[in-house]
Amino acid sequence: MQLRTNLPGSRRLGFLHNAAIRTGVYTGICLSLVFTTWLVIANQVPFLERFAFERNVAAAGVFVFLAAVPVLRFLRWPGNLLAASMIAWVIFSLVYRVLCLIYHGLGDWHSAFQVFMVGAVSYMMFTTLSWIAAIIRTARAAEISHPKRRAS
Repeated sequence: MQLRTNLPGSRRLGFLHNAAIRTGVYTGICLSLVFTTWLVIANQVPFLERFAFERNVAAAGVFVFLAAVPVLRFLRWPGNLLAASMIAWVIFSLVYRVLCLIYHGLGDWHSAFQVFMVGAVSYMMFTTLSWIAAIIRTARAAEISHPKRRAS
């Protein structure tokens, strides 16, 4: 038997019961943390400068892996993929904008809007491919479920 408790403040987090929203929020927070850590280490830890290439490759690998989480989780559900990825990328873009206020050269490299558009277009390509694959799966399932007609 399952016991449900109504803790104070638990209604405010009710939106996290949706898997797409939850995945998007967690992915956005993780992307933001990885990028912020990457930026702080690159700018505030001078003795690691000799390992700059390795640091950048490792951080980019972790970043790409985390960015792929919504794609890998919702590959068969394009609607959830779009929702989770856009939520994650909006959170990351907002944190990037805040970091542009702290690190002034970051905004000269790419603006927050450019970063948002690169992520949105990338995720839209994956969503489109997922949608096309879903259409093909549905068409094949419909073809298999119908008996073949005999030629007259």
